[in-house]
Amino acid sequence: MAVRNIIFDLGGVFIDIHYHKTRDAFMALGVADFDALFQQSYSNPLFAQLEQGELSPEDFYDAFRAETGLNVSNAQIRDAWNAMLGDFRPQSVAVLPALKQSHAIFLLSNTNQIHHEAFTSQYQQTFGHDFDEHFHVAHYSHILGLRKPHVTCYEAVLQQHGLHAAATLFIDDTPKNIAGAEAAGLQTLLLSPGLLLEEELPKYL
Repeated sequence: MAVRNIIFDLGGVFIDIHYHKTRDAFMALGVADFDALFQQSYSNPLFAQLEQGELSPEDFYDAFRAETGLNVSNAQIRDAWNAMLGDFRPQSVAVLPALKQSHAIFLLSNTNQIHHEAFTSQYQQTFGHDFDEHFHVAHYSHILGLRKPHVTCYEAVLQQHGLHAAATLFIDDTPKNIAGAEAAGLQTLLLSPGLLLEEELPKYL
């Protein structure tokens, strides 16, 4: 079926994500087993709760200190957590204005208030306008209260906007999120490392 709607992930699609930088930053603070806490394909319940908006940043900082036993400040945790956020990809973002005229386009990102505040400020300072303006609606897991790859997350977005799953393309850089979208009946594009949105998307339209 022809693609009429597109739901985009954020990290690895429009912004570079460097998980190793956050790992290195936390290890420098004394977290020896950070990989056991968080990876691209796995989140400790603490991080999952943050991404679903069940923990405020302040509660997260307190819980992180309790989990690790470290005496570190909120700012140290925040800066280490934000270290993974790289630069936006201007050429990928550049496909959105024309696409918004021809398709219903949405953002669906597993993120959290700490990252959200950081990357929205970064985008505003770099490009001079709000990143969310590129989409008809931008959905963030900590606000939606749902996160990928749970099928209910995709279904909530489809239902909210009256989208037909078979006519909707979902784009993400994480295989398990693609699998969740396929279970919800969406068409999918896995943007594996090295692939660029502006080069791959035309093949699906």
